[in-house]
Amino acid sequence: MVKVKLALPKGSLEKDTLKLFERAWYKVYGADRSYRPLLSDEDIEVKLLRPQEIPLFVAYGLQDVGITGEDWIRETNADVKTLLNLEYGKVRLVLALPILFNVNTLSELINKFYKENKILRISSEYLKIPSSYIMNNEAYKRIFGDKEPLTITPWWRKGENDRVRIYLSFGATEAKPPEDADAIVDVTETGTTLEKNNLKAIEVLMESSAVLIANKDSIRDENKREKIYDIVTLLKGVIESDKKLHIFLNVKEENLEELLEQLPALKRPTISPLSEKGWYAINTIIDKKSFLKLLPTLRRLAQGLVVHEPQQILPLEEISRNEKEE
Repeated sequence: MVKVKLALPKGSLEKDTLKLFERAWYKVYGADRSYRPLLSDEDIEVKLLRPQEIPLFVAYGLQDVGITGEDWIRETNADVKTLLNLEYGKVRLVLALPILFNVNTLSELINKFYKENKILRISSEYLKIPSSYIMNNEAYKRIFGDKEPLTITPWWRKGENDRVRIYLSFGATEAKPPEDADAIVDVTETGTTLEKNNLKAIEVLMESSAVLIANKDSIRDENKREKIYDIVTLLKGVIESDKKLHIFLNVKEENLEELLEQLPALKRPTISPLSEKGWYAINTIIDKKSFLKLLPTLRRLAQGLVVHEPQQILPLEEISRNEKEE
């Protein structure tokens, strides 16, 4: 069988990604010592890469599948297929500036620097997203029209509006203001790091989380497609299991109908008669969020409640349907 090349993220997403794979019954060997760890599935070849690189590596077929952030897919404009939102690595990409600035919106910031005849300097590891966001701002369009902000990197410059500049940051972006930048565009999870650096977020450019992506040719390749959807299935199973509880309970026949009316299930609960006449066992999956609301009903109508947190819940019909649509 042809091996599927899988790119896993090195850095901030690494720990949660490796944990996800372990929970999906994949064993990852040597990730702490090598950029080429081994996976318990020998048909999958793993490489650790920076999440910034993964979208383009996947888009151009250097990797078949990969895990990265939605922010880097958008920043690189990579032509990839998003297979699964992994629901971790949740961050906001924000515009932030010094707390002492008496400014609360991008429009106010643009107007302030224009009236004071100052160059607005923005530092960011992202270039395309801030530029596009700024150009769509009403104050910017009124003052500068369709001129693109000047983007500055050590290798090239792009854009014709020298009054608003975006400088490529190589990290420690929060340390740039106020001496080296007037504002930054950076990711934040809780806002704590911004606050510690005397910065405040004034606008959210986008929200992002980790996603599983695939090369569009690889997903159509019969030799790779099945293995790719094995990965999708097992990772999806972990994500779904975090939202569900597996419950077992006994109920008297006289209470069965009332309980079933209030009991949610993936399809329909499994109902089995017990050896003692007039009693039934119920086996079902419910949402974690509904458990506390359901508990008073269970206490009133059921006996012998057992609750498990499942390790995997595989929505096979949904995944099969998505696979057929490709």
